[in-house]
Amino acid sequence: MKVNREIRAPKVRVIGASGEQVGIIALYEALAMAEEQGLDLVEIVPGSSPPVCKVMNFGKFRYDQSKREKENKKAQHQIKVKEIKLKPNIDVHDLETKTRHARDFLASGNKVKVTCTFRGREMMHPEIGEKIVREMCQELEDVSTPESPPKMMGRMLLVVLAPGSKKKKEGAKQSSTTEEPSID
Repeated sequence: MKVNREIRAPKVRVIGASGEQVGIIALYEALAMAEEQGLDLVEIVPGSSPPVCKVMNFGKFRYDQSKREKENKKAQHQIKVKEIKLKPNIDVHDLETKTRHARDFLASGNKVKVTCTFRGREMMHPEIGEKIVREMCQELEDVSTPESPPKMMGRMLLVVLAPGSKKKKEGAKQSSTTEEPSID
């Protein structure tokens, strides 16, 4: 945005401080009008012929604009991918704890990447790790949906869980269509 002396057009369409149309006037007259009121002349629509300029307090306008941008940024939630690492020989209680952490991550709107790492002889029995990963997916079925089935990538078995559940959505649809009050 061009302000005051940065504007180069000989004539400009001016909008007053209160929003009224002043009309097409010479640039020096518009600048004099803005200075008289103790405000700035700001070019709003530079592409039109003649350019549209508004008399306003530019410092306050920039401050309000940055405030709005900060508010919009606060309102956005960036989805992060949190990772839960498992081993094929994990204990039941440890698995429950990791499942609880994954549930918290999903509840806050983040994706969860479940990784089961195999070391040494554990590579001989990947079905054990797959069973553990599937068990964890079933535990989290009510709050998440897997993006794809578990995949082996080298020495790791991976699955990514996204927040939201197919069963919740399907259950809501079925309950609204099948439940009708009966009059006997």
